Amino acid sequence: MRQTPYYVFDTDEFAKRAAMIRAALDCKGGRRIPLCFSIKANPFLLHRLPEGLDHVEVCSPGELEICIALGVKPESIIYSGVMKEKCDIERAVSYGAGILTCESIRHAALISEVMLERMPEGAHEAEFAETKTHVILRLTSGNQFGMSLDDIEYIISHPDEFKGIAVMGIHYYSGTQKSLRKINKDLEKIKSALSVLKEKYGFEPQLVEYGPGLCVEYFEEDWQEKEKQSLDEAAEVLRKFAEEYPLGIEMGRFLAASCGKYYTQVKDLKSTGDANYAILDGGIHHLNYFGQRMAMQVPPISIYRAAGVEFTELPDTDYTLCGSLCTVADVLVREVKLKKLELGDVLEFGHCGAYSVTEAPALFLSRQLPAIYAYSKEYGYECLREHIPAAEINLAGKKL
Repeated sequence: MRQTPYYVFDTDEFAKRAAMIRAALDCKGGRRIPLCFSIKANPFLLHRLPEGLDHVEVCSPGELEICIALGVKPESIIYSGVMKEKCDIERAVSYGAGILTCESIRHAALISEVMLERMPEGAHEAEFAETKTHVILRLTSGNQFGMSLDDIEYIISHPDEFKGIAVMGIHYYSGTQKSLRKINKDLEKIKSALSVLKEKYGFEPQLVEYGPGLCVEYFEEDWQEKEKQSLDEAAEVLRKFAEEYPLGIEMGRFLAASCGKYYTQVKDLKSTGDANYAILDGGIHHLNYFGQRMAMQVPPISIYRAAGVEFTELPDTDYTLCGSLCTVADVLVREVKLKKLELGDVLEFGHCGAYSVTEAPALFLSRQLPAIYAYSKEYGYECLREHIPAAEINLAGKKL
């Protein structure tokens, strides 16, 4: 058995998920809605991207370097992010990123400046068209991301100030775990903005990039049926929108969540009279479920025991599953019925293919970072990262 804690990301499941979404989105007559994977959900899934994905959304210089190292096709990259510096833009452009997002007037100015500096000295005005980079302008949903419609109008109506860019569309994302009602509200807002841009400036988008933020059912036994229903309902309105506008869909959580499992071993068992505690070698610094409140919800959990050791015939026992951190907050599940646990049992937590691997506070208390494996039927288990001692990262100015 592998040393715990570790993650396994099933790339076959990832491909299956992408195919399911792809099938739901495809329109009558063979029209295809481009599908984009937002890699902040899980950059380790870049190891083997499935067919059916047209773009990857990259939101930081670090994510871009991962893409470059793995040889991700540059034309498939949508380089996004709320904070871009000139050097970041230069790196993305030099790699050949297909589309860049603008989240402010300053972004548009910086991208244009970078592109104009790449023009050969003495180049004529007519040559600008060949060197312009394609950008999409992000419309704000009411937070720090994106721009007001007024700012978008300014960029579109002042092309001479932004000669290095070609505005090909807009980008909109308003959050995750959304209802169909919220998706419809988003689409109405996008339509309203596009109507204004067309009426005032004759602007016709080549791409409307939208993140529907479909709901992932982390704690439901019938999660597959519920998520398929949510997808089918959303796909109906998205296909209808795509009849009017060149829609592109981006997803992170909904694409990746189901392909991940996390494994952690029982290291101690004790009872305080009113509770039975299982102390695990993992914890909240590795595992994070969106919507988990006070550890009350129960995600999918399976138990693996050493070869030859039989499960006890005793009734199920109530457990509180705690991690290895020295904080009362390190509770993975407050109360769950499981077969009577033994030291050395390995617990498998499902539905953690999105965000846990990068979003959880992995450096807290300098516990080691989990190992990471990819799995597919064709290639078996592939180690993508060994365990990493967090103490080496948290130690100032010295090496262990």
